[in-house]
Parts: sequence; structure tokens; C-alpha cells
Amino acid sequence: MTPGITRRQACLAAAGGALWSASRAAMAQQGYPGRPPHLIVPFTPGGSSDVLGRAIGQELGRAWNQAVVIENVPGAGGSVGAEKVARAPADGYTLLMGHIGTLAVNPSLYPKLGYDPLRSFAPVAWVARVPNVLVVHASVPARTLAELIALAKARPGQLAYGSGGNGSAAHMTMEYLKLQTGASFLHIPYKGTAPSVNDLLAGQVQLLFTGAPALLPHIKAGKMRALAVSSPRRIALLPEVPTVAESGVAGTQGFEADQWYGVVAPAGTPAEIVALLNQQINRSLGSAEVGARLAAEGAEATPATPQVFGQLIASEIQRWARVIKAAHITVD
Repeated sequence: MTPGITRRQACLAAAGGALWSASRAAMAQQGYPGRPPHLIVPFTPGGSSDVLGRAIGQELGRAWNQAVVIENVPGAGGSVGAEKVARAPADGYTLLMGHIGTLAVNPSLYPKLGYDPLRSFAPVAWVARVPNVLVVHASVPARTLAELIALAKARPGQLAYGSGGNGSAAHMTMEYLKLQTGASFLHIPYKGTAPSVNDLLAGQVQLLFTGAPALLPHIKAGKMRALAVSSPRRIALLPEVPTVAESGVAGTQGFEADQWYGVVAPAGTPAEIVALLNQQINRSLGSAEVGARLAAEGAEATPATPQVFGQLIASEIQRWARVIKAAHITVD
């Protein structure tokens, strides 16, 4: 669900370093942070948003010698926590650990959303991307994506795929693949990723397209077969598994559908504070501890400027709005 970082983006990120000294001096004069900032994670503890948020918060706390309070505010696909941040004072002391669902998918799923991702927030830092992996139960005869698509077209609606629920990343990614290829699969939504993985292992559903960490042990054990990854490049965790775009299936050229995470602040947060946060978070992404946390979540660090992250959010809102409309996706 994310485009790759281009050379231009990398240059922009490097150019942002020139602002570091001036921003740091300005913040020192203002005394920021003079009290513990709050980083709102709009999901329950234990998930990728929570793990990545705590890793970033810990690194910020070390750099500033000032604790960062992690607050879990789950509900409505992350909308409850996001709305809380949107309504907070724009002073840099309330931040959101955003996610593709919260910042790009929810606007098209929830007609009465209490915030606008583009107007309610100031982009701060793009933290990471998490490639999705397409897996099938060991009993499915397809050994490549091309074979799976051919099988699905020969047996329309007979192959079922699981997801963590309507509007989840697994749901959106699979619907995107369906639209691009014209294949027909039956969607079975679950209340979370874990039960969907369990039913795939039991053969109750035949395939799943979700983040790598929940799938890796079972792939290695031979209980499910990985056919493709959603990223533009193969991933280090599964170097032998081709990308969707490498499959040669019509409609998959340039296919990308990764999950992504990033930090935003309330709109109107001073540019100096946004610059300081961006520089410090980007530096944190290079630490050994954060690197280990990212690897455990199957994530890749994506340091970039606030401007690049803002462009990502805007483009992803448009992309998933088209998918949601075409696939008639609604939430329960």
C-alpha cells in the first residue's frame, strides 16, 4: 500500500537535515518538550501499531531525556484514537501513531468520520511499511500466483479467503488483487488476524493475504505456501517468494499493496516542532533496537520528510477510495 522511496524522496529527506540545527535551537529556546508528550496508539496493545509506537516513543524519550507516554485508545478501526488527536491542542504534546487504515482507508469506510486525514493532521514522519504475503493452504494445488488466478477463474467464488475483518488490510489487499486480475474469491471476515490464520491452517479457508509475521512460522513448517508478496521488491524474510508484479498475470504490473505506519500531529502544530519530531524519529529508525523491533514485525524503515509522508497519505486515500467503491466494501 505504499510506493517505494524514490531518489527524489531520499534527497528531500537528506535536505531536511539542514533544518536540524536551526530547529533544535528553536526548540531549546521554547523548551520543547518541557513535559511528557503523549503518543496515541489507536489500537489495543500488542499489535504492530503498538509495538512500533512504543519503540519510537522509547527512542524519543532517550534522546530528550523526557518520557513519552504511550496511550492506547482503540475503537472503530482506529477512528476513536485518531479523532482524539485531531481535537487535541496543536502544541506537539499529543501525537498519533497512524496506520494505513486510520489515515487512508477509514475516510471511505466511515461516512461520519470525526476527522479528515488531510485537514485534521500535520504529517510528521513516515515510520515503516509492512509487506503483505499471499499464502494458500497446503492442499491448494496452485504453486504460483498465475496458477491461483487461473484456478479461481475456473472455479469462481469457490476459493475462500480470510481477513481480520471488513476494511482490514488483508481484506483491502485481496479486493485490490481481485479488481486487478478479474479473479473471483469468496471473502470470510474474522474478528482479527489470529482467527483467520487459524482457520487457514484448519483448511476452513483456502488463502490469506496479510502481514508476514503472523504467517512465517507456518510457512516454514510447510503448513501453508507463500505465492507472492505485495511489495515492489522481494523481502528479506522470504527472498525466494516473488512479488505480485513478477507473476506475469495481466493487471499486476506495478502492483503494490503494503501496510504502512507513520506519526501525525494535530493540524496547526508549529513547523519547528514538526521538523524536530521528524528529524528525531528518522534518527530513531536507524537505532539497533528499533531495527530489531521492525524486523520482528516484518517491517521496513521508511525515513522521509513530512512533505513526502503527506503525499503518501493523499495518494493512498485516492487509491483505496477507488477500491472500496468498486468492491462495494462496507464495515459492520
